[in-house]
Amino acid sequence: MAASSDEFSVVVLASDLGIDARPFLSHQEGEEEQENWHDCSQYLSPDEDFSDLDLLQFFRLQGSDKHGNRIYRIVGKYFPAPVVSGERLKKYIFHKICSELSEGPFCIVYLHSTVQKEDNSPGITILRWIYEELPSDIKDRLQALYFVHPGLRSRLVFATLGRLFLSGDLYWKIKYVSRLQYLWDDIKKGEVEIPDFVKEHDDVLEHRPLTDYGIEPDSLHLSEVPSTAYSFGRYEERWQSREYMS
Repeated sequence: MAASSDEFSVVVLASDLGIDARPFLSHQEGEEEQENWHDCSQYLSPDEDFSDLDLLQFFRLQGSDKHGNRIYRIVGKYFPAPVVSGERLKKYIFHKICSELSEGPFCIVYLHSTVQKEDNSPGITILRWIYEELPSDIKDRLQALYFVHPGLRSRLVFATLGRLFLSGDLYWKIKYVSRLQYLWDDIKKGEVEIPDFVKEHDDVLEHRPLTDYGIEPDSLHLSEVPSTAYSFGRYEERWQSREYMS
């Protein structure tokens, strides 16, 4: 009789010998964990009241970009960093994404216009921690992060430390957008609401491009000053006062 070419093995576990069966069952358990890995409901916080953060409207789901990705708009100026802890911010972001967009690709439009580090920025360490805590499924669904109006500080930080503080996949998803007109290359007008102060800031940058690099601070209202005027603090004020007296 010819021997069968099919081979199989049998593992016999004798319970009275005290053998731990968990290593042999880990594969099956891993499959069960994987099935529950994308269950977004575990990140919902139904007992926590986020109504105060919703009123601020700094993190809102809006339209879609030209690639079909839903848009989460973040307005940095609207975020009160000193009074919102990193833990609560993480819970809020997880809750918003899982309750509003539990599946499908999405992108983020972050409006950095006139953001003050002390008042509006939770810090790159906290932001990195929040991103790393996101389920892998949500990370994969994030297709792009449009960084609108990045300042000189942001450019330097991400250029020098970006790869150290940010995961590789997130680092390459960031798209810097220096003007709103370039944002419309990827997103149709009307798909995302742009606050008036962001448009005004964009106009200042358009007429005073060096403001991007901190040379002409917007706090001096340079868009209203003739281009022949000096732009160096007190000299600017003296020039204006002389013009007024004459």
